[in-house]
Parts: sequence; C-alpha cells; structure tokens
Amino acid sequence: MSTATDNFFKSTVLGHPSGLFVLFFTEMWERFSFYGMRALLVLFLTASLVGDNPGWGWARENALSLLGTYASMVYLTPILGGYIADRYIGYRLAVAIGALLMTLGHAALAVETPLFLYIGIGLLIFGNGFFKPNITSIISKMYVGREEKKDGAFTIFYMGVNAGAFLGIMLCGYLGEKVGWSWGFGLAGIFMFLGMLQFWFAQPLFGDVGAKPEKPVDEDWSDEFAPDAEKTEVTKEKLNHFTLFDRFIIMVCAVLGLTWIINDPMSKIGNTNLFNFETFGLDGSTFVILVALGLFVYLLISRIIRYEKVIRDRMIAVAIFAFFTIFFWASFEQAAGSMAIFARDYTDRALAGSTATIFKIVDSLITVIPLLIITWVLVKLFQETRQRIAFSNSILGFSFVAIWGIVVFKLYNEFSIEGTEVPATWYAVLNSLFIIAFAPLFSRWWESKFNPSAAFKYAFGLILLGLGFGCLAYGAMSIPQGAHTAAVSMMWLILAYLFHTLGELCLSPLGLSYLSKLVPGRMIAMMFGIWYLAIAIGNKLAHTAGGMIDDVTENYSLSAFFLIFTLVPISAGVLILGLNTLLKKLMHGVR
Repeated sequence: MSTATDNFFKSTVLGHPSGLFVLFFTEMWERFSFYGMRALLVLFLTASLVGDNPGWGWARENALSLLGTYASMVYLTPILGGYIADRYIGYRLAVAIGALLMTLGHAALAVETPLFLYIGIGLLIFGNGFFKPNITSIISKMYVGREEKKDGAFTIFYMGVNAGAFLGIMLCGYLGEKVGWSWGFGLAGIFMFLGMLQFWFAQPLFGDVGAKPEKPVDEDWSDEFAPDAEKTEVTKEKLNHFTLFDRFIIMVCAVLGLTWIINDPMSKIGNTNLFNFETFGLDGSTFVILVALGLFVYLLISRIIRYEKVIRDRMIAVAIFAFFTIFFWASFEQAAGSMAIFARDYTDRALAGSTATIFKIVDSLITVIPLLIITWVLVKLFQETRQRIAFSNSILGFSFVAIWGIVVFKLYNEFSIEGTEVPATWYAVLNSLFIIAFAPLFSRWWESKFNPSAAFKYAFGLILLGLGFGCLAYGAMSIPQGAHTAAVSMMWLILAYLFHTLGELCLSPLGLSYLSKLVPGRMIAMMFGIWYLAIAIGNKLAHTAGGMIDDVTENYSLSAFFLIFTLVPISAGVLILGLNTLLKKLMHGVR
C-alpha cells in the first residue's frame, strides 16, 4: 500500500528525498550565520578602541557574560518554539519565522551600536527558538514508515550542520577580522536571508509535512499534561500528571532562572543589579540561582519517585547523564570565549617564508575541497528538482556563486602578500574539520562488537576534553603572570581542538540518542526540555568561568586558568566511570 511518505521517495538525490537536501542547505546557511556570528562576537567586543579594525574595548568578563547569556538562551527558547509549532503554526512556518528573525538579528548586529547589539541578540535568540527544533521535526515526519533510512538522513543533515559551521567561521571570521566587523556580521545575515527564501520557495517538495495543524494537538506533550486519563492504550502504565504545585515550582524556577541569566550581563555591563542584596552571607545573585536550582532538583526528584521502577531507574540514569553533560559543555564552550581570546592575544599567528606558503596551500585545500563536494550535491539537487522548485534553486545557485566569489577574494588576498597572519577565528574551523575526518571512524566503533558502555563513552569524552585543555595549560606555562599578550606556538591550540573534537564525538551525539531510548515517548518532551536545560546551564557556566580569565591570570597564571578546565572534566570523567555498574543497572538492558 502506498503511503504519503512514499511520495517523497519518488524524487531522490543520493537515495534520499529531494526535500532532505533542501533542509540540508537551509540548515547549512543557518549554521553558517550562527557560527560566523559567534566566532566574531567576543573578539569584536573586546578588540581595542583604536587600530585598523577597532572594536568596543569591553572587559573580557563583560563580553563573556553577554555571550554566556546568549548561548544559554538559544538552548531554552527551542522548548517554547517547538511547542508553538506543534500546536498552532506548523513546522514549516516556524522555520521561516525563525530564519526571518535571525536575518533581522544579524542585520542589527551589523549596525554596531549598543542598542542594536541587544536588539540583534534578542532576535537571534527567539529566531533560533523557532528554527532549531522544527527543521529536524520536518525530517522526522518525512521518514515516517522509513525508519531504516532515518539514520542516514540525519547523518547527511549533520554534515550540513558542519559544512555551515565550517564555512561560516572561515568566511565571516575572515571578513570580520580582515575587512571590518560589520562585514562579518552582515555576511551572516545575508546568507540566512537567502537560506530562508530558498526554503520558503521549495514548499512544493514537502506536501503536507510540517504544515499548520488543522486543530491544536499535543502529541508528545499530551500524556504529561492530560488532566483525566489514568492509563493510555499505548503504554498501559499509570500516568504521572503535573500537579498544581509542580506547575507552580516550574513557574518560579523559570522566572528566577531567566531573571538571573539576564541580570548577569546587566549587572556587569550596565551596572543594573536586580539582586542587589545579601542573604545568609550570600550576595543576592548567588542566593537566587541556588534557590532556583534547589527547587528544580526537588521537582525532578519528586516526579521521578512517582514512576514505576523501570521507568524511574531509567529517568535517574538520564538525570545522571544530564548532570555530567553540564560539566562537558561548561568546558567545551570555552571555544567561543576564552579560547578565542587565547588565539588572538596569546598565540603566535604570524607566519613567514615556507611556513606561510604551506599554510596558504593547506588553507586553500581545506576551503575549496569541501565546497566542491557541497557544490556537487547542489548540482544533483538541481538536476532532480529543476522544474518543481526552479525559483528556490535559482536563489540557492546565486548563494553559491556568492560563496565562491568570497572564497576567491579570500584566497587571492592571502596569496598576494608576503607571509600571513592567521585569523584568530581560523582555529575554530578545526572543530568542524576534525568532525568530518573522524566521525566515520567513531561511527564504526559504536557499531562494532567493541562498542563500549554509555558511562565509558561519557568518561572518555570528558577525559579527552580535559587533555585538550592540558595542552593549553602546558603551552601557556611560559606566559608570565598577569600578561595580556604573548606568542606561544599555535600547535597547542591545534592539539586542543583535536582532543576536544574527539571528546565531542564520544559524548555529544550520544546524549539525545540515549534519552530517546531510555524515556517513553509520552515523556520525551519533558526530558528533552531537561536535557536542553542542562546544556543551557553548561553554556552559561562556561562563559561565567571564562570571564575569570583576567583574575586568574593576574593572581596566578594563564596556565593555571586552563588547568582548571583540565582537572574538572577529567575528574568528572573518572567519577562517571566509577558509576558504570550502577548506570548499567539503572538502564535495564538499554545500550
């Protein structure tokens, strides 16, 4: 019997529906803009007020505080954006709204005034909330009844994520540092806008998938919030409804947490502290966040103990993994903050002679080869869909002509001068490059008979992350106490990104996979929310801790600063490895 899903497979590219590759390029442009902007933000805010490309001269702590609030909020708004799309507007409209908001956000950043900075960041946060959860939801709906193809689909989609991150950091970073900050922010906005148009005019490929629901629906949300039913036909299990008190605690935690996240940069940058008081010997800000975390832990425990044993144990396992996820992201996300500062201010980026020539050749190859492969995929899409979505393809084609033009401009400028100075943003490109290189090896490892336990994967990921910071701590040993500039070998930064990427491949892709295996479908929405909350907390902690870079460097050394991020993840890795037997029991056979 033919199904609606079968219609998607009548028009395929590389064995998958053409619509998947429209989503591939839409996500690629979104990641292009996201990572391009993120690579520039702290460097722009902390750059000197004078010079060829002046910035705003902010204190590092202030810039990292703002980045931390932005990074944490982009993991919280998707909870709301996904809910709105599920119930009211549909996935496709949500993706388009998100892309438009992010386009306006990047345009606002390009104005380079304080007012437009905050407007731009706000638009990016809400735009991401609409975009992030819903584009993947479209893929899931497209592959209903074709689950055997879904892993391959998300692998292709994930390559779009990395391709966008790679190109965004490379090109937005280059224009921002070498030409002007507005050029980098503006380029991110231009390609987000083109990605939105390309997606919107490709609607004929999606049929009814992702369209506005005929009536408000709850789906995954329904069983958790249903007021009456005691059992469902699917699970035959007693439901665990949110009580009125549960909802009250959720509201209080949300208000206190969001206010604290926003207050942090306000108090540092604008000297406006909403928590300007002391209680029990604690400053107001610390007291408020401890109360919010305490209430949240109480809520989580009180709900988990109401479930029957197997579900309860598995949810405890998810909570443990989420807890260690905080430690991972609190260290890993230094890439956008303290590691960017280390690349700019403490790394010897000046190359001359044969070393400069070798770098230019390598840089050209790692820029051009991936772009050639993506262009080949683009041609395949054009051949299959040239009649059905001609206007969308025209926009996409124009985007790639522009990308190739910027690449040629970049390479021409690099080869036309003697020597070179490696852009500080260039090192962040290594993460995407290493993922593309090593992801197939890790995928084979996980599918082999040597596939380790979940605790081992987490431990290995955290320990590798710590070893990466160990490279930076060792490389920074020669930097004097209190120094604000130095010129250590770039080898240490390259090794750090290598270890960090290997750690990410062990841990990051597996978290959501284990969550989907351990949690029943009727509770998946709530647990996804908790998972994203853990990542949001990790991001905020990352840049709060990163903001201590000047204090630690002044009182101890830069090496001591990175040693903190060496010891904490390794200690967490050893701890979760010690919990291996317990976690296996809690998971009840799930691998």
